[in-house]
Amino acid sequence: MREPLDGYAIEQLEPKGIRAAASDLADLLVDCVDGGASVSFMGDLDRERARRFWLEVADQAERDDRAVLVAIRKSDRKVVGTVQLIAAGIENQPHRAEIAKMLVLRSQRRSGLGSALMRAAEEAAVRAGKTLLTLDTANSEAERLYAALGWTRAGRIPNYALLPDGKPCATTIFFKMLDGERS
Repeated sequence: MREPLDGYAIEQLEPKGIRAAASDLADLLVDCVDGGASVSFMGDLDRERARRFWLEVADQAERDDRAVLVAIRKSDRKVVGTVQLIAAGIENQPHRAEIAKMLVLRSQRRSGLGSALMRAAEEAAVRAGKTLLTLDTANSEAERLYAALGWTRAGRIPNYALLPDGKPCATTIFFKMLDGERS
């Protein structure tokens, strides 16, 4: 995969690689949830539960067209970011996929890794024949990142999910056409 920045690489993991990286991925997920990220988990997320989540993702990747991409620090091969590309899996939507669990360690943010992960996910989507991507976020910094990368804001849904501290939060839905067309 492409080299985003000196000292880091973006790689796509097969299920075996996801399992091998499950501890790093768990640390990443816990770090993001501890930082307030609304990514399906509440604030009491412990490392073992996070590790089990990633093992489930590996199992899912064996059954579907899910792509798990990671940002790896070359010096120690530590996973410092990740993003998933999940095919819609619906007969009438073979052209569509969702971006999910776009996570970067808090200590590594604003380094270009988020942009590099998103570009790599878009490239993986093009290789898979996808022409439409969607995602949702409850984070204003992420909203700025997606807008800067050419994503279109479709709308905002109030009280869509809970933040890790239990407070309701709105979610913003974005989409991106990969073939240059807009409907």
